[in-house]
Amino acid sequence: MANNELLQEVKNKANQWLAGNYDKETKQTVKHLLEHDEKELIESFYRDLEFGTGGLRGIMGVGTNRMNIYTVGMATQGLSNYIKSNFSQLKQIKVAVAHDSRNNSRLFAETTAKIFAANGFKVYLFDSLRPTPELSFAIRHFGCQSGVVVTASHNPKEYNGYKAYWEDGGQVVAPHDTNIINEVLKIKSVDEIKFSGNEGNIEIIGDNFDQIYTDMIKALSVSPEIIARQKDLKIVYTPIHGTGVKLVPMSLKKLGFANIYNVPEQDVVSGDFPTVHSPNPEETAALKMAIDKARQVDADIVMATDPDADRVGVAVKDNKGEFIILNGNQTAALLTNYLLKKWGENNKLTGKEYIVKTIVTTELLVDIAKKYNVEFFDVLTGFKYIAEIILQNQGKKTFICGGEESYGFLIGESVRDKDAVSACALVAETAAWAKDMGKTLFELLIEIYKEYGFYYESLASVVKKGKEGAEEIQKMMAGFRSNPPKSINGSKVVKIADYQLQKITEPETGKTSPIGLPKSNVLQFFTADGSKISVRPSGTEPKIKFYFGVKDKLEQVTDFDKVKKILEGKIDAIKKQLGI
Repeated sequence: MANNELLQEVKNKANQWLAGNYDKETKQTVKHLLEHDEKELIESFYRDLEFGTGGLRGIMGVGTNRMNIYTVGMATQGLSNYIKSNFSQLKQIKVAVAHDSRNNSRLFAETTAKIFAANGFKVYLFDSLRPTPELSFAIRHFGCQSGVVVTASHNPKEYNGYKAYWEDGGQVVAPHDTNIINEVLKIKSVDEIKFSGNEGNIEIIGDNFDQIYTDMIKALSVSPEIIARQKDLKIVYTPIHGTGVKLVPMSLKKLGFANIYNVPEQDVVSGDFPTVHSPNPEETAALKMAIDKARQVDADIVMATDPDADRVGVAVKDNKGEFIILNGNQTAALLTNYLLKKWGENNKLTGKEYIVKTIVTTELLVDIAKKYNVEFFDVLTGFKYIAEIILQNQGKKTFICGGEESYGFLIGESVRDKDAVSACALVAETAAWAKDMGKTLFELLIEIYKEYGFYYESLASVVKKGKEGAEEIQKMMAGFRSNPPKSINGSKVVKIADYQLQKITEPETGKTSPIGLPKSNVLQFFTADGSKISVRPSGTEPKIKFYFGVKDKLEQVTDFDKVKKILEGKIDAIKKQLGI
């Protein structure tokens, strides 16, 4: 589309907002953009903010391509229509609504709740900000048919988002995801949105429900006697201005931990995230203040949760006494190892237990599961697929835990999304167990590597912006498919998993077998020396992601640094071969 055609289309859409049933302040802002800010006008109206398989996520502001009460309203009305069509047999449909600490999150949550109520639903609305996993728990606790949390996770402060959940407490998956999208697309005008009516249907829930949620977390503890012995474990925790501020310390205290240090500047609830550039616990800078505090008080562990408290970053002392941040694979390995060991010692393993991981997460979890004869499942990237496995096995098998490399972890079946509140409790308990044996979490990790092999993972993202970039990413994927590497870093490729074609191929024999997972544009190469390379275009950003997993023996604890250097070199060599 030519630039002037696009501009004219954008102006037409903006004028529809000026003429339509929108509030006075919105109209004034649209008028200002029309008269003074052509660039922002185009960004705000050049497309409709897409309701994707996970819901909405975008920059806040006026316009069809922005998060505002009208785009949230259209999403909620479409979702309401779909819920009604699925549960028409029920006398009373119930939903739950929560939100994080972002700017406008309360406004969007209240707007969502009012639209649900106007559609005749019973609505459980939290009285203030709450972690995303508590919303998942609430859906199941109150017997709801759906739920919404207003959050943009760890995105920059300009963003907000909207995630839809189904009656199992998991984010919507097929066929509901695409069916909801279709219903949202049918809403063509704000006049179709029921913004008000039946507000008596809204029930505010608060502190009493927090007690129920944290009691559930306390019940997940597998070694309360160890916590009692190590209750003085020194823990530094930061919510990075988000929803963990109240419930993470509450859960830790309920378990019996008495030595919890906060970072006062980051306990300030603020959607501006004033002390960090990005409120992402994967980034070292986000944990800097907490690590500084940990050095001051000589803490044992540091934990940080993202704004909606579904992911946790952990820092521990290494063998030199310096704090280092664990990656998501390492945290998942420590927690899975602890849980399976204790379930075994407590005679709770009956042969019907299982764990779940995503396909790009470390294979170390598989080795740990095999040792304890615990079944494991691999799923596509996204925690909603872990929730789907739990639903499929409900009543037949027992879910112990599940994890993904991007800092998400879940224990037990009461919540159906990643849960940093319960994960923080389990990290502290695992650290207490280590301390009870005279060890640190880092030493425990090295022992795991010594037993199963030193698994080392790394992620590289190649950014390709714009239309040309998107085409280039597709060409890269097509090239890997049509001409896959025969060897990687001198080791023969023994297996290729193509999730788009849904098949596994063994190049040497030509033997193929099916992949029983939904189609996804992901390729994986497995080599004879235990390396795993995964390639996938990002679903939300203009980039292609490469996940590297390499492995070597760790004969002696003292060899850790030497072997780590070898594995880092291995990944560098693989990157060079793949042209990254």
